[in-house]
Amino acid sequence: MERKKIVLEVPEGYAFDVSQKASGELSITLISITEMAKYGDYTNPPIPEGWEHVEGEWNDGFVIKDSKGNEFVWVPVGFLSSNGTLDGINFSKKFGRRNYRNNEFSDDEFNEKMDDELLKQWESVKKYGGFYISRYNISKSKTWKAQSVKGAMPWTSINWHDAMEAAKAFGDGAFVASHLPFGAEYDSTLEWFIKSNARTEEEIARDSSKWGNFFNTPYSPGTVVETGKRKGWSTNRICDFAGNVDEWTQEKYESSYRVIRGGNCCNFGTNSPVALRFFIDFDFNYDDTGFRAVLYIA
Repeated sequence: MERKKIVLEVPEGYAFDVSQKASGELSITLISITEMAKYGDYTNPPIPEGWEHVEGEWNDGFVIKDSKGNEFVWVPVGFLSSNGTLDGINFSKKFGRRNYRNNEFSDDEFNEKMDDELLKQWESVKKYGGFYISRYNISKSKTWKAQSVKGAMPWTSINWHDAMEAAKAFGDGAFVASHLPFGAEYDSTLEWFIKSNARTEEEIARDSSKWGNFFNTPYSPGTVVETGKRKGWSTNRICDFAGNVDEWTQEKYESSYRVIRGGNCCNFGTNSPVALRFFIDFDFNYDDTGFRAVLYIA
């Protein structure tokens, strides 16, 4: 085999990030050193004490698991573009809320203020370069504890208050804690799907029916199914982000209503793509509404 030497010059203030995809294709990305320092080393995810790495790399789904079998996936925020907003008032960051559907959802209606919990997570993201989100929709264990495992029925018929409490079940509560996803975390995950070329913006914002359990998805049973049931409904090793059940978040409407995302098995993926924001009464239990959990690492 003939060998060729290629020399690449790095502009001052930048560095190359080199990775190899599963197909064998070599990816070389030019990254600002300032941005790398600001958002930690996102290519080297932290593994909390009591957790272990089980599969994947930072750029295609780095999965960790605890002693109870709960699995979470790394979202490399430092890899993303700086077009998110945290508070809707000219606060442009990599980690933040995004509007994918032609600005249909204005900053005046959907709010996410920098409260103490979100501020701590933002600092964690800058320190480590990303965050972990549950690989699966949260389900109930036999002892009614929240779990993120494959092959279980998602925990639905749960109101926002109870979902908020249940999502706190992971970690030691001090160095590793968990919470219901903020809009900033949900949208940063979607942005990673696009930036990593795992999904197109069209699939995110307009038609998610081909990669989730929607009513118009081919071979969809038209009902909620077990977590991780089909490989095709997984993106970067995160399962069922589109369809199956829509998901509670901490984001809220200008009223006290809370925002759910993603559409469910009774929706069409064209009308309720994964980027859709829909506000509902947080006191009600909805049959096809579930949730995820996100880890905070001190």
